[in-house]
Amino acid sequence: MNADPIDDYVAELTAALHGPARAKSRMVEEIRDGLVETVAAHTGEDLRYQRAFQAAVREFGTPVELVPSCQQELTIAQTRHTARALIRTVGFLVACWYLTWTVGHSRGWQLPTAVEILAAIATTAGTLAATALFATGALTRWMPVPDRLPLVVGWMGTTASVAMPFAALAFATSMPLASVWPLIVLAGGLTVASHAMLASSARACRECARLPIAGTT
Repeated sequence: MNADPIDDYVAELTAALHGPARAKSRMVEEIRDGLVETVAAHTGEDLRYQRAFQAAVREFGTPVELVPSCQQELTIAQTRHTARALIRTVGFLVACWYLTWTVGHSRGWQLPTAVEILAAIATTAGTLAATALFATGALTRWMPVPDRLPLVVGWMGTTASVAMPFAALAFATSMPLASVWPLIVLAGGLTVASHAMLASSARACRECARLPIAGTT
């Protein structure tokens, strides 16, 4: 039996698109449903299935024609996904390490300069991520998303994901280990897990930013 051309169409489109799995799956499923309905409508006009499929593709566009506009939407979705991950991760870890510092520091103890610098980098990235969420959300009512914003968010996420483990290490080695080691171990483990999650999302954001989208050549 010959393969269903709709399956081939969907497979080609799926392979060409990159972005958050849930958003991508929902987008492809919506396109598939629309294509199936259009093919069914043409089949009802007494066209053979293959000719009905070809007529439907002329209305929908080929996968190659659809990819730029679809990828533009997915790139924005990935940008927002990374920005949210950055905000959650940085906010949670700053609070976690602040709690450790509050419990374990002695009077007159100061944060090491390296920790302050690295924490400032991560916090600044989180603040910029919040701005990116606004720029890809409510602000789109009045102006388009800046072309370079996905790449900027991707690199912000990468920078923060690198800074946080180093800040955690510097912080842990400067603390009185005997008094707060359970908190240090817990915070360190959460930092490693958060680093992996944020680094993966940031890398995906940078990859999406390099893909052609509608309106570019």
